[in-house]
Amino acid sequence: MILHSKRGATECIARLILLKEIAMNKDQVKGRVGEAEGKVKEVVGKVVGNKELEIKGKIEKAAGKIQGAYGDLKNDLKNVNKNTK
Repeated sequence: MILHSKRGATECIARLILLKEIAMNKDQVKGRVGEAEGKVKEVVGKVVGNKELEIKGKIEKAAGKIQGAYGDLKNDLKNVNKNTK
């Protein structure tokens, strides 16, 4: 990337900071994916009348929520540590 002005450099740095702030850690990503997969299984189980698949989906969705929350906590702690320095 070629920067032709001070403003361009500032905008580039601002974009990089923004991207870093919205980046998700692996637990957040895996948790959100697990939640979505669980929800799909739950709905498909309901639609086709497969109670076992529906229950499995609910369990996967709950596990995904927990992993996502763990990832959120890790991210929050990282940010707190970063801000206290």
